[in-house]
Amino acid sequence: MLGLHIPRFASLLMGGAFLIVAVLLGAFYLWLPRATVRITTGPAGGMAQRFIASFISVTTAEHPRIRFETVTVPDLEASSKALEEGRVDIALVRSDVRPPTNGQTLVILRRDVIAIILPHGSPVKAVSGLSGKTVAIPSGPAQDHNSQALDAILNYYNVAPSAVKRVFLPISEVGRAISEHHAVAVLAVGPIGPGEAVDVVSSIAAATKRAPKILEIDEGDAIAKRSPGFEAIDVPEGAFRGRPPVPGDTVKSLAVTYRFVIPLRMLNVVAGVMIRSILKAKSKLIAAAPVASQIEAPDTENQDPLLPVHPGVAAYLTSGEQSFFDEFQQYFYFVGIPVSILASIIALVSSFSRNRRLEDDQKRIVRLLVIADEAMKAGFSELEAMEGEFHAIVASCVNKLADGSSAADQAPVSLAIEHARRSIEARKAALGGRAAYGAGERAAVIPFGAPSQS
Repeated sequence: MLGLHIPRFASLLMGGAFLIVAVLLGAFYLWLPRATVRITTGPAGGMAQRFIASFISVTTAEHPRIRFETVTVPDLEASSKALEEGRVDIALVRSDVRPPTNGQTLVILRRDVIAIILPHGSPVKAVSGLSGKTVAIPSGPAQDHNSQALDAILNYYNVAPSAVKRVFLPISEVGRAISEHHAVAVLAVGPIGPGEAVDVVSSIAAATKRAPKILEIDEGDAIAKRSPGFEAIDVPEGAFRGRPPVPGDTVKSLAVTYRFVIPLRMLNVVAGVMIRSILKAKSKLIAAAPVASQIEAPDTENQDPLLPVHPGVAAYLTSGEQSFFDEFQQYFYFVGIPVSILASIIALVSSFSRNRRLEDDQKRIVRLLVIADEAMKAGFSELEAMEGEFHAIVASCVNKLADGSSAADQAPVSLAIEHARRSIEARKAALGGRAAYGAGERAAVIPFGAPSQS
């Protein structure tokens, strides 16, 4: 058999290594596009639940290989807890409602203004003026969270939350509660645009026949520093009603944000895929759920201590598509570098093993040549020993040839074997002839009648 052979051990090692790499790459390829994403649904009957249903429908249509698995939670606190416990991959959270300790921002879904709405001519001029009064809060899935937000604001102004009574009413009844003086103000939490705040303004305006006003919170920045779940916001003129405008001029207030939050452990490339998909599908999301018009990318420069931007999201927003594909390339580098190191190790092991086998084969060739030379002058006993060694060497060469572990070119081996064999056979023939000739001479010189020697 001609040519060189890779040792069986090295062949198995290389084959196993490349099989493992192929399986890992295949698993990575299949896992990324066919991801199962577990997501919380938000409180039953709320805006969030309707939006998430639309989000899943649109995203599944855009990416059929992504499957969403919804996890029902009773409230926003349970949504945060589900992310902390690893039961979901995306959680809907509100920034002021116990954000998860391991959560990082994927996207901001909505920014809601905390508006304290007063009827026209109200004597209340500051938050402290609510002490000893009753505040109406629209009933719904978020009513308790909104009441807790009011507590945080009252605490900042040194007003005991227990000093302000709350009544929870349907939006259609808050206007009558104000006009009949059952409440002096309404706390509404909603977006700039269609939503709870706009509906409350309309209800009060209809009941009192006058446009209400928004209580200004000048210390928004200070409150946000004390309670990072809030942020200061300027509410523009006419944000909640156009004619007459409500508010009548730009006022300062507070806001909270609804966000999709993902765990820190999520791979950067997966987070990049998600934010990329959401932003690109925004127009279709708006068609399915108008509230999606308020989706916005998080500010990468805002060092939010509670819900920082996920590094994968920040990388995509900072560098765009280039960062997205660079991230993919980085993962292939992570696979390629170990594969290159493994291939180098295999090459070294194979080279070392081949050199040893080549050295062994060369020793056999040299020994066969020595046997051929020594056989030409060996006696019977020496020749028998050489012939035994010769057969052992030939058997070894045949076995190594059969299992592919011989590293030498087989032509020199074959020539050496043939040369040794011929030398041994020639010497055996010569010794055999001499033995026969010597026996004839001894028979010729024995005297007639002498006893023969056996």
